[in-house]
Amino acid sequence: MKKNRKKPLAAAGMIVVLLLAGIIFFFTYYQVDEVQVMGSSHYSEKQIKKMVLRGPLASNSVLAPILYTKKDTKDVPFIQGYTVTRLNRHTICVSVKEKDIVGCIPYLDSYIYFDRNGTFIESSTVRNEKVPFFDGIKVKHVLYNEELPIKDKTVMNTAVALSTIFQKNDKIPDHIEFGDDGQISLLYGDITVKLGKDEYLEDKMARVLAILPMISGKKGILHVENVNDSSKIITLEQEQDETADTAESWTGGYDEEGNYTGEGEYDENGNYVGPKPQSDLEYALSKWVGGYDEEGDYTGSGEYDADMNYVGPAPTEESMSVNGSWKGGYRADGGYDGVSEYDRDGNYVGSAENAQNSDSADNLDSSSEDGSDSSQDNSMDVSGTGTDENNSDSDGTAYDSSSDGDYSSESDSGYSDESDSYDGYSDGDYSDESAYE
Repeated sequence: MKKNRKKPLAAAGMIVVLLLAGIIFFFTYYQVDEVQVMGSSHYSEKQIKKMVLRGPLASNSVLAPILYTKKDTKDVPFIQGYTVTRLNRHTICVSVKEKDIVGCIPYLDSYIYFDRNGTFIESSTVRNEKVPFFDGIKVKHVLYNEELPIKDKTVMNTAVALSTIFQKNDKIPDHIEFGDDGQISLLYGDITVKLGKDEYLEDKMARVLAILPMISGKKGILHVENVNDSSKIITLEQEQDETADTAESWTGGYDEEGNYTGEGEYDENGNYVGPKPQSDLEYALSKWVGGYDEEGDYTGSGEYDADMNYVGPAPTEESMSVNGSWKGGYRADGGYDGVSEYDRDGNYVGSAENAQNSDSADNLDSSSEDGSDSSQDNSMDVSGTGTDENNSDSDGTAYDSSSDGDYSSESDSGYSDESDSYDGYSDGDYSDESAYE
């Protein structure tokens, strides 16, 4: 009898052992070693894995597709759903279906995200930088999954059109503003693009996106309002940086021990303020490439550079003041020779002669209309006929893209020394003969 009882127990024990062995084999054989993520632009692969694959069973390539696939989800912002599939016994793939978001607007303390139908589909207290942000689209109330209550439907149409353009070119502005008068402005860093009203948007943006890389590092307003079928003139109203430190406002002069040396990079309170700002003359002298005599010996005052090129005498206040507002004189390598066509920051500014001729023409033009000097207006409005409607003496640069065809082979940077105009649609490519000031 005892032997008969032991047999069922042994059989049960064997079954348990086999089951445990099978489970161990199952989870070991189908252990997930790699997870691929597809279709996510709002989140990184690491974030998607953390959101979707929660729990120990996610490490099994057979169970994960069954337990973690969600065709519809409300707990993950910007994502409609996701599907988990097994590629092989060690690899699974998470395919993400994102919500059709085209833009967001501010509302109370949050950001309201909407689709191309203007329907409110998501909200967040944190702005997603990859989604165009529109300011000027005002709503008094919002309801989830319902259309935003906007009186002027054309505003939403414009927002969707712009969003489509941005996503095609991956050039989303920091900020898009709709004015009460229908005017549209885009903010790209320190450049404000004035698009005007919802007209010729594709044409305007094609030119804007071509010009932006060439004015990188500049500050000001890019005027594109007047681009239409007959006029392609785009004007840059450049802003001068008036916040740069000067020798007068510099508070340094102390060394690390608190002793005043006049050149120390600390203030009297021990705060590091950097080296003393140099005037244009001081900087030019520090970068002057001359100092060699005709025999190639360095004397400090010779009028030749190390390669025996004649560069004239060292710069002085008088020699630099002759150039007026021209800040050039630097080579591409940063050395100063007084004639090269770059400024101390490495920006191409053209020759002194062209700058002086341009200044003279602007001064003559600004006083010819009514005898008054409008030199304080720092903008230049160029019409299709080539006239300066503001009669201004300015640093404004005009871009004329009215010619037919592709980009011009006569201007590599798109700027002309003679006319300060940009021809974005002439034949060929950009040319070496151009200049940007």
